[in-house]
Amino acid sequence: MNDTMQGVVQEQVNQYTQLPWLTLLVLALPLILVSWKLKIYPTIWWVLMLLASLLTSVAAVFQPDFLFIAAVLDLGLIGVATVDLLLVYLQTNRGIGVSRSIPRTCSLGVPLDSELTVENRSSMTLKGRIRDDLPEYFECSPSEHQMRIPPMGRLSTTGKLTPGKRGAFELESVYLQFFSPLKLWNRQLCLPLHNRLNVYPDMKQLSDYALLARTNRLSLIGVRKTRRIGQDSEFERLRDYSRDDNYRHMDWRSTARRRKLTVRQFQNDQSQRVIFLLDCGRMMTNERDGYTLLDHALNSTLMMAYVALSQGDAVGMLCFSDTIHSYIPPRGGSSQMNRLIQAGFDQFPRLVESRYDQAFLYLSTHCKRRSLVVLATNVIDEVNAASVVDYLGNINGQHLPLGILLRDREMFEAADSPDGDDFQMYRAAAAADILLWRDQVVKDLTHRGVLVVDTFPDELTAPLINQYLEVKAKHLL
Repeated sequence: MNDTMQGVVQEQVNQYTQLPWLTLLVLALPLILVSWKLKIYPTIWWVLMLLASLLTSVAAVFQPDFLFIAAVLDLGLIGVATVDLLLVYLQTNRGIGVSRSIPRTCSLGVPLDSELTVENRSSMTLKGRIRDDLPEYFECSPSEHQMRIPPMGRLSTTGKLTPGKRGAFELESVYLQFFSPLKLWNRQLCLPLHNRLNVYPDMKQLSDYALLARTNRLSLIGVRKTRRIGQDSEFERLRDYSRDDNYRHMDWRSTARRRKLTVRQFQNDQSQRVIFLLDCGRMMTNERDGYTLLDHALNSTLMMAYVALSQGDAVGMLCFSDTIHSYIPPRGGSSQMNRLIQAGFDQFPRLVESRYDQAFLYLSTHCKRRSLVVLATNVIDEVNAASVVDYLGNINGQHLPLGILLRDREMFEAADSPDGDDFQMYRAAAAADILLWRDQVVKDLTHRGVLVVDTFPDELTAPLINQYLEVKAKHLL
C-alpha cells in the first residue's frame, strides 16, 4: 500500500515538474506564430530569458520547491514578451515616412551623396537601423545607419554611393529594423521607395582636355600638334594670347586698345561629319582593368566626339550587335554631346555575333553624305576579320573609313616572353602566330584605303584623337 501511494505521489510530482515546460510551450507558440506573421523576430535577449526559464525548470525536476518559481517565471516571461511585442508593433504600425534625395545622374566611379529621411509619426521613440537599397556593382559607405527618432520627429542620414558600372539602375526600397523597448524583439520593414539612377561614363577627361587645350598643353595626354595643310581664313573671334600662338595672328590694334595681347582666331571647316559605329557583340566582351573593351571604346569615342564638336563638326553614333540598338543622326552643337552620352551609357557587350551587314546597310540608308566612319571593334577569328575588312573597304570612296582595332595585352606579353618551360614556349609561339595573322589583317585594311588605329584599350584616347586631327589637317574629308 505504501509503495502504491509513493508511486502515485511520484507520478504527480513528475506531472507537476513538466507543467512549466507545458505552460511555456502553450503560451509561447501562439506568440511566436503572431510574431512570424508580423515579421517581428526575437533577439538574443529573448533567448537569454528562455535560458533562465530553462534553468528554473531543470531545478524543479530535482527540487519540487522550485516548481512555483518556474511557473511564475514562465508566466512573467510570456507577459513581458507579449507586452513588448505589442509595443514594437504599435510603434512601427502608426505611420513611418521615408524619403530619399539622390541625383538622377552620376558618373562611373565617382561617389555621390544619397540622403535618407525617416519621419516618426507615432507618439513613442523609435530605435533601430536603416539601410538603403544597393544595386549590383554599387558600394555604399556607411552600409547602414543607427536611428533614434523622438516622437513626431525626423532623422536624416547621408551616405556615399559609388557606382562600379555604367547603365540605368533602379533603387526600389529602403530597409528598416526597429527594436522593441525592452529589446526582446526586432521588426524588419521593407518600404518601397523608387528612384532611377543613370550612371554615365566618367567624363572628367572632357574637362581635362578643355583645360589643357586652353593652355596649349595637350601633349601631356599624348595629343600631338598637327600642322594643317592650307589655312582657314574665315575669321571667328578675338581671344587672349596664349603660349605658342602664331605671332602672325596677333591683332595689334585690339592689343593696344585692350592693353592685353590679343590674337585672331579663325574658323575651321564645319561641313565635316563623323559617325561612330560601336560594336556591342561578343568581340567586345573581354575585360581590361575591370572594364570591357566596349567601355574603353565608348570612353575614347566620346572624347573624340567632344573634340570633333569643339572643331565644329557634326557627330553621330550607331550602336549594334545582332541588331541595331540605337542611332543618333550626325548633328553639331553642344547639346549633341548629351545625346551621344544618352545613346551609349546603357549599352553593354552581348554574347552574340555582330551583324556588320545590318549596321552598314543601316548606315548607307540613313547617311548619304560623305563622313568619317569610325568602327570600334576587335578581330578574333578569320570570319569576323573578313567582315570588317570587306565592309570598311567597300565604303571607301563614299565615306572615309577608320577602323579601331583593340589589342589584347596578354597576347602581346605572351609573345614577348618565350623563356621558360615547354608550355611557355608553345604559348609564346601560338601568340606570335596570332599576332602575325592580326598584323596581316591591319595591312589588308590599309591596302584598301582604310585608316587604322591599332592600340591597347587603355591607351586608345590619344591615338584616336591624333588620327582625327590628322584627318582634319590633311583635309581628307
